[in-house]
Amino acid sequence: MSPTVDDIRAAAGRLAGHVIETPCLPSRTLGELAGCNVFLKFENHQFTASFKERGALNKIAQLTPDERARGVLAVSAGNHAQGVAYHAERLGIPATIVMPRFAPAVKVERTRGFGATVVLEGDTFDDARRRGLALAAERGLTMVHPYDDLEVIAGQGTIGLEMLAQQPQIDTFIVAVGGGGLISGVATAARALRPGVEIIGVQTERFPAVWNAAHGEQRECAQATIADGIAVKSPGALTVPLILERVNDMLLVSEGDIEQAILMLLEIEKTVVEGAGAVGLAALMKHRERFAGRNVGLILCGGNIEPLVLAEIIERGMVRSGRLARLRLDVRDVPGALADMATLLGQLGANIDEIQHQRAFTSLSVERALIEVVVHTRGAAHIEAILAALCEHGYRAERIG
Repeated sequence: MSPTVDDIRAAAGRLAGHVIETPCLPSRTLGELAGCNVFLKFENHQFTASFKERGALNKIAQLTPDERARGVLAVSAGNHAQGVAYHAERLGIPATIVMPRFAPAVKVERTRGFGATVVLEGDTFDDARRRGLALAAERGLTMVHPYDDLEVIAGQGTIGLEMLAQQPQIDTFIVAVGGGGLISGVATAARALRPGVEIIGVQTERFPAVWNAAHGEQRECAQATIADGIAVKSPGALTVPLILERVNDMLLVSEGDIEQAILMLLEIEKTVVEGAGAVGLAALMKHRERFAGRNVGLILCGGNIEPLVLAEIIERGMVRSGRLARLRLDVRDVPGALADMATLLGQLGANIDEIQHQRAFTSLSVERALIEVVVHTRGAAHIEAILAALCEHGYRAERIG
C-alpha cells in the first residue's frame, strides 16, 4: 500500500487550523552562496518546533472513540514525541512516549510538559522501538509510528502541497531522511502536482540506512550523530519502497557539514535549527554544482537543539572561520611582559578571551615563559596580520588552533 495525493489532501483538511501553515520564503544570501534559488520552509516555527506534528495529528484525528479512550503510544528521539504528546493532550487522549535514554533533555522535558508519560529505554531509537512495541501490545495502546504508517506519511506530505502552492517555481526538493516518512509524503505530493520535479534525500554519514538501500551498499551505522532526529538504523517497510520508487537520489553529509549549515542558518537567516533541520542545506552547499541554477526547496524540519550544543557549534564555527584563534607565544619571564603582550594584542584589534601563563610545564629555558592566549579576531587574514606584527615586535608566536 502507498499514500496518494488524495490522502494528502484529506490530511490537509484535518490539519487545517490545528497546525501552522509555515512560511516558505526565498533566501537571497543562501542562493548567492549556493549558485541557485533557495526557498526555505520554516517547519521549525511549528508549536513543537518540528514538522512531526502533521503526521501525528493526522493519525490521531482518525482514531475510533475506543482507541482514544485506551490511549496512544509513540516511540521517538524527541520531535515525534512532542507532536504526539501535544495533540493527544489537546484532544484529551492519554499518551505514553518511549524515548532513548540519551534523547536530548530539551525534547524529553517538553514531552513531559505536554502531559505524556515518558519511558526512557535503550541507547538508540531502535532499542526504544522494541520496548514501545511490547508496551503497546501489553496495554492495548494504539501505536502512532513516527514514519512507517500511511496516515503519518500523508500528514507529512502536506508540506509538499504547501511549498508548491507558496513557491510554484520550486523544481527540486532536498529532504532529510531518517525513517523516511517525510520524504515519502513530500515526494508523493510533489510528483502528483509536478511529475518532473527532482526529489533528493539526505542522510548523515553516521546513519546511512536508506542511502545503503538506494546505492546497494552496506555501510554500518554509528552510535550517535548531531542529527539525532534522523539517527535511524532501520527505516520503514512502507517508506523504503516509496523512496526507491519516487526519490531521484540519496546524498550523505558529514558532521562538519551539518554544523556549518546550522551556523549558516543562524547567522544568515537568524533561525535556529537542530541537526536534522540543517542537513538539506548541508547537502546543497556540499554539492553546489549539482543544483546550480535550480529552484531548490529546503525543509527546516526541526528546531529543537540543546542550547549547550548550539553554543559549542557556534564556538567551533568561529574557530573554523578564523574569528576565534589560539596563539602560543614565547616571551621573556620578566615583570610587565604579560601586560606588554596584552597591550599589543589590543592595539592589533585582537580581543583576549582566555589566557594561560606557563612556567613549569615547558622545555623553554628558565628565563622564558610560554603563554597561550585565545583571541577574537576578524578572520584568517587578521590572524596572519597579528602573527606578523607579533614577530616584528620580537615575539616568537604561532597559531595552534
